[in-house]
Amino acid sequence: MKRARASKRNDALLYAQRAAMGLVAALLLAAGFWSSWSTAQHVILSKGREHGTLTVTGCSTDVCTGRYAPDDPATPRDRVTIEKSVAVDKGAVLSVVLKPGTAEAVRTGPAGTLHAWLPLAGALVLAALVIGGGLRMTRTAWAAGAVGGVLLVGTFFAL
Repeated sequence: MKRARASKRNDALLYAQRAAMGLVAALLLAAGFWSSWSTAQHVILSKGREHGTLTVTGCSTDVCTGRYAPDDPATPRDRVTIEKSVAVDKGAVLSVVLKPGTAEAVRTGPAGTLHAWLPLAGALVLAALVIGGGLRMTRTAWAAGAVGGVLLVGTFFAL
């Protein structure tokens, strides 16, 4: 009788642990997606947005500024900002799309797409540790870690 109760208690603790680890993994992935989507939406859903090139004229610690030349008949701008990444140097010419109603640019093309999904890549790598260690789902963990790693390495080489 006591063994049956102990077994049920252990099963309940196991289910609670798995639920908690699943919640942590889901939270990591949701946060990574949400963080990525704020930039990625402008790259992926760029139809109808203002496209052009940005010539970087200077960079501070977190943003770079430059002159914007539109592809279509829109007005050029002298000061447009873009988030600074390791690959942006003074004088670089980047293909960009402007966020609607702002003077903020987002890099387009394969490099911009990969850079936009960088937070999700990091979240996949972190979630892989939780999935493998906490949920004991090793194949799923390896798959999530591999996808995150490929995104990270791809972004490194694309930028």
